[in-house]
Amino acid sequence: MKFKGIALTLVMSLILVFAAACGNNSENSGGESGGGEELSGDVMVDGSSTVFPIFEALAEEYAAAQPKVQVSVGVSGSGGGFEKFSNGETDMSNASRPIKEEEVAALEEAGIEFTEFEVAKDGLSIVVNAENDWVDQLTIEELNKIWTGKVSTWSEINSEWPEEKIELFSPGTDSGTYDYFNEVVLEEEQMNKEATLSEDDNVLVNGVTGSKNGMAFFGYAYYLENKDNLNVVPIVNGDGEAIEPNAETIQDGTYEPLSRPLYTYIKHSAVKDDEAVYDFSKYIIENGGEMAEAVGYVALPDEKYTEAMDKLNEIAGK
Repeated sequence: MKFKGIALTLVMSLILVFAAACGNNSENSGGESGGGEELSGDVMVDGSSTVFPIFEALAEEYAAAQPKVQVSVGVSGSGGGFEKFSNGETDMSNASRPIKEEEVAALEEAGIEFTEFEVAKDGLSIVVNAENDWVDQLTIEELNKIWTGKVSTWSEINSEWPEEKIELFSPGTDSGTYDYFNEVVLEEEQMNKEATLSEDDNVLVNGVTGSKNGMAFFGYAYYLENKDNLNVVPIVNGDGEAIEPNAETIQDGTYEPLSRPLYTYIKHSAVKDDEAVYDFSKYIIENGGEMAEAVGYVALPDEKYTEAMDKLNEIAGK
């Protein structure tokens, strides 16, 4: 009888210890973004089509943790997103290039304070049709000649290439990708007026897959998503090496000058006054690197996300 009493006491003690441990785990999980307290509200995001796949994935995953928070992610291009941001229509604005001086001025005039957060890295990818087996590399100077209309056929770049007209497909002028290409490749020259422009990167993919002589440029993730139907063109960097975009060359910068950072800009008043916006912003920083890699971009070093979290909490007064 004494043995049974001791055994029962031990079992009860183990049950109490297990219950306490479960309670502690439950409390700890409440501190993570998207966990603990159930939130409700709306979070409005717009901007870059290049950054869109990251935020689409983040919004889908976040919905499982906070189903009563509606995160809407629009695609107006970097420039179009900043217009909505300065009009007070959004809580954050995604961009594939840094904000321009005139966009900063518009936000200041509207009394909107904001902070820039780098989310991931991208390698702007030059692509051609899958049947194009002659373009093995291009220089920035050759890209400039093609996209400004100084040359119109492949043979004008290389006499061994076909004497056929190059068909061009470009992001629209509201796109940060267009702005980046304009600065680095076009050097502010007029783009070839015969190029087909669209804010929808899928239109560009379809354009190149439908034309043996097609060429386009867009974010690395869209190339990866369609790599079975496209060829990516190695670009000659400053060291004279022809480099393809991939996770390693984008991260270490050897795929230059077409490696670039991707951003989101967050409104201060939104994270201060709306717990749902703060919580989603926190979720972006905690999970942005993983989601970026999942959709085909390149994560930042861990310390960059730690710095970003400190910055967010400072803005929110946490």
